[in-house]
Amino acid sequence: MPSISLLRNPQEGRLRAPWRLLLQTLLLLVLATATLLVLSPLSTRASPLALNTLVMAVAVALSVAIAARVLDRRPLADLGLHIDRQWWLDCGFGLALGAGLQTLLFAGQVATGLVVVTDVARVTPALLGGVVGALAMFVAVGVYEEVLSRGYQLTNVAEGLRGYLGHRGAVAVAVLLTSVLFGALHAANPNATAVSVLGISLAGVWLALGYVLTGELAIPIGAHISWNFFLGVVYGLPVSGNRLDASFVEAREVGPDLFTGGSFGPEAGLLGIAAVAVGCVAIVGYVGARDGRVPLAAAVTVPELLTRE
Repeated sequence: MPSISLLRNPQEGRLRAPWRLLLQTLLLLVLATATLLVLSPLSTRASPLALNTLVMAVAVALSVAIAARVLDRRPLADLGLHIDRQWWLDCGFGLALGAGLQTLLFAGQVATGLVVVTDVARVTPALLGGVVGALAMFVAVGVYEEVLSRGYQLTNVAEGLRGYLGHRGAVAVAVLLTSVLFGALHAANPNATAVSVLGISLAGVWLALGYVLTGELAIPIGAHISWNFFLGVVYGLPVSGNRLDASFVEAREVGPDLFTGGSFGPEAGLLGIAAVAVGCVAIVGYVGARDGRVPLAAAVTVPELLTRE
């Protein structure tokens, strides 16, 4: 019946993509609320940023795992998590890429006087404890944001549009839509501006590129983690509007916000956007060197279903 076909794809034996996305989002909100209530006793001891990270990590992990199995009828690995030796090599490239981009960006800003180093921290047990805590937080953020934004949302949007736009068109639109959403979700961050939303959206395109060219989340997860860690912990600059207590270097932005991003961080400045563009070129070059070509991965729009009817 037509009314049923609007809800369910009879060839795949599962709900259509818009309904899968809607139900996963609702499940995420319910689980985030429940997790926050369970963890509320920690609110007096943990920072709001750390508590929010823990809540979202739990909620995303559970909601995506349930949605993948029940709504998508696919193994969780089909969302870019076929973890093997190549996956870890790609993740290592992503880690090196994020660290390298932030190092070049920081060095350039210091050399041109846009950022000044005000102090270099003395290594103490307290500092190392703070660094380990920040690393754990950034690992959690890098994993859950990529699994949600690229692994689940981008994949489902692309699969839903494939029949209308073809493989390449569906992937392109999915990257655009989910990257804009990724930027919008950071609009509530401290010190956010219209430029920061644009910058985060472009960073979403960069991270999505590593996924759609390989079909795996290894590159975006690695790059996401090291970008944040080196920005906030190594070089002491704001990470999407949040400045950390523990960092090896204390630095201050003195140049125009248009270039540095000001109190939000480099994603809200032209230099940060330029670094993202360089990152896109680096990913294309890496995948081309690895595979001898740079195609869009078929896995982004062709699901590995558990069962078919």
